[in-house]
Amino acid sequence: MKYSNAWHLRDIILLTLIAIFFGVIYWIVGPVYNLLTVALTPVGLGPAANDILMGIWVMAGPLSGYIFKKVGSATLGEFLGSVVEMFLGGQWGASTMISGIVQGIASELGFTFTGYKRYDWFSLNLSVLTTTIVTFGWDMIRNGYAKYNIGLLIALFVIRLISTWIFAGVLTKAIVKLLDRTHLMQTQAR
Repeated sequence: MKYSNAWHLRDIILLTLIAIFFGVIYWIVGPVYNLLTVALTPVGLGPAANDILMGIWVMAGPLSGYIFKKVGSATLGEFLGSVVEMFLGGQWGASTMISGIVQGIASELGFTFTGYKRYDWFSLNLSVLTTTIVTFGWDMIRNGYAKYNIGLLIALFVIRLISTWIFAGVLTKAIVKLLDRTHLMQTQAR
């Protein structure tokens, strides 16, 4: 089935709702991150809090890409979710938008590598992989991961991959299946 990249009012409304929903979730997860960091720091695993929660923080991108099947939809969904988090008073302020762009582009790459022609479990898993790799590289620069020993880096990467796969992969697929069953997302040639 062919899809166009044209955005319709219905798409814009749904994307806005996804952004608001995930922006609120991202905002709620901020204090959870703080508590988890405090709990893990005494055992030397404080940085793992970021990787444990990464899958939640990147869900809007793959969900938007998978639902809308349009170039840029994953990037836009993730970015707008980060904007909502920022406006709610998220603890990272305006830098949240930079993270939203990086995470959105990372999610987008999975769909880009299939030429925006496949929207199935393969492309969703590819999005999970590109998100994990790009965001981990971003944390190597931004959060000083490059200073960690190789054992910790491998552990953090594996934790991030699992978290991203569970939330941005499995849970995203389940949400789309539920939406399909409700017939809210009628598949149509656009």
